Amino acid sequence: MSLNLPASGPAVVAHGKGDLRIEDIPMAAPQSGESIVGIAYGGICGSDLHYWLHGAAGESILKEPMVLGHEIVGVVLQQAADGTGPAAGTPVAVHPATPAPGSVRYPADRPNLSPGCTYLGSAARYPHTDGAFSRYANLPARMLRPLPANLDLRTAALVEPASVAWHAVSRAGEVRGKTALVIGSGPIGALCVAVLKRAGAAKIVAVDMHDKPLEIARAVGADEVLKGDDADAIAAVDADVVIESSGSHYGLASAIKGATRGGKVVMVGLLPSGPQPVFISLAITRELELLGSFRFNDEIDDVIAALADGSLFVDPVVTHEFDLAHGLEAFEVAKNSAGSGKVLLNFRDS
Repeated sequence: MSLNLPASGPAVVAHGKGDLRIEDIPMAAPQSGESIVGIAYGGICGSDLHYWLHGAAGESILKEPMVLGHEIVGVVLQQAADGTGPAAGTPVAVHPATPAPGSVRYPADRPNLSPGCTYLGSAARYPHTDGAFSRYANLPARMLRPLPANLDLRTAALVEPASVAWHAVSRAGEVRGKTALVIGSGPIGALCVAVLKRAGAAKIVAVDMHDKPLEIARAVGADEVLKGDDADAIAAVDADVVIESSGSHYGLASAIKGATRGGKVVMVGLLPSGPQPVFISLAITRELELLGSFRFNDEIDDVIAALADGSLFVDPVVTHEFDLAHGLEAFEVAKNSAGSGKVLLNFRDS
């Protein structure tokens, strides 16, 4: 390693259910296709919270300590030794997926559906794939996306979750001139509102159980907001497109009831594994299209361009920022969805 970096650096490490630590981890030498990135910001995702609170995210169960974090941006400190990827000094966002083609069929143009795909900060495979909630990270050069000079790193910290939202909206097809309903206005839901606004939806209605998420949704483009327990008002929206981002069967029921006949329901909120009580008869009689949405592919490039030219407005989604020394407090704040949007960790002064 040609850089004069310390032998170790601070990171956010999940050790098991309820056991989250800020601790030093060793700095390994990068492989030939890896760049050394100085991490600037990391956004706390729902999966990060699940690994801390439950020791698992869905069926991805922690079996050993794992560095969290996949919503990350930073600056390349050393280009990959094989000459690939951005040069040193380049600010970058990170596409955290590594598709793994195998024997199971999936559409070639949708690598997000690769069954062996790994993701930064994921316990889906063993050994686990460490994330990058750390001061320095060795990352595959192919993951790095250069950022335009006019896009500041703090705003760019939303690139990854905004790509999830962009992919979800794209699953619905053309939304210009249509009525859209977003169920669940946490960070992903709010970002879906922002993407729908940019895409020209004629009317956007956002739903949540809490006031703060609805305030954020209105700030990024919602024309109307409703409380999640107002079943009659939700059903009356009669939306052409519904984005279900709550990740609960209650939210999915609201999505189905709020969709117009022949409408589309995009399910981006990840429901718990196992059987779910779903109001499916109405989906049948209304000939609704129920569409899954999982992560994203090359939409990340469109998101970066839209953030840079100002056509995608996401600033209100970030509500809190903490330095790494207060990282545990940051997770406590992020856990409270009633009082926070996206919570960022600032690694630059760590």
